[in-house]
Amino acid sequence: MLESHNDAAVVIAEHIGGSVEGFAAMMNEKAREIGCTDTYFITPNGLDATDSTGVHGTTARDLALMLSYCLKNETFLEITQTASYSFSNVAGTRHYSANNHNAFLTMMEGALTGKTGFTGNAGYCYVGALRDGERTFVVALLACGWPNNKSYKWSDTKALMSYALKNYQYQDVFEHDKALSDIPVKGAKPEGWKLYQETYVKPQLADATLRVLKKEGEEITVTYDIPDTLNAPLDAGSEIGKVSYYLKDVCIGTYPVTVPEKVEKLEEGWYFQYILQKFFLPG
Repeated sequence: MLESHNDAAVVIAEHIGGSVEGFAAMMNEKAREIGCTDTYFITPNGLDATDSTGVHGTTARDLALMLSYCLKNETFLEITQTASYSFSNVAGTRHYSANNHNAFLTMMEGALTGKTGFTGNAGYCYVGALRDGERTFVVALLACGWPNNKSYKWSDTKALMSYALKNYQYQDVFEHDKALSDIPVKGAKPEGWKLYQETYVKPQLADATLRVLKKEGEEITVTYDIPDTLNAPLDAGSEIGKVSYYLKDVCIGTYPVTVPEKVEKLEEGWYFQYILQKFFLPG
């Protein structure tokens, strides 16, 4: 991880996956699991490659997802934050030193982790993270210069991180005071022996907090998937719809809409009871 040693990546791949191909299959499965949609791994070290299925490659978005996933691993953070590491062979006859190539770690306060990369096809690449209080930002750069411009990735990362720190703050975007309209219920048992009384339920949306890292001017879109009518019977707490929040085209939160109380179904026997109550029973 510190020196970007490609041979070490192959050794690890063969040990864990049984072969480079076996490990690449594990990598692709994990990528899909965390939401990567445009990634295909062939090599364990990022070197250019093609096979019968496709070309080894990924996108800036998918790389950002990968690093965001890695940030949850304290061992990963400990290793990638290490400036240098020295070790010896088992016999103690040879000594080795590995130095961290992530210059960004010392460029900005809060720099958290990152990884460099380069191939002839990809150019200079970098994915890095910075943490400022409760805010964490991830930058992914691809083809950020070719020789002799390997320093472009550092200046571009600093520029993007500085922009994020200045413009993005957490905001609670949940519509706390939103009132939902009452919904008529078909086939419901009337209350108070009122034959022609319509029954309504007031849909309930639990109050919540939806804090989103966004800048001023970015609009939140809220969609309500709630039916115009309902059919009895209904149990208290039944989920009848949902409310979804979107930042641009990305869903950032979905909340259930429920009914607060039970609504019984109008059975034929109720009419018999109604006639007794209306014409034969006292009071």
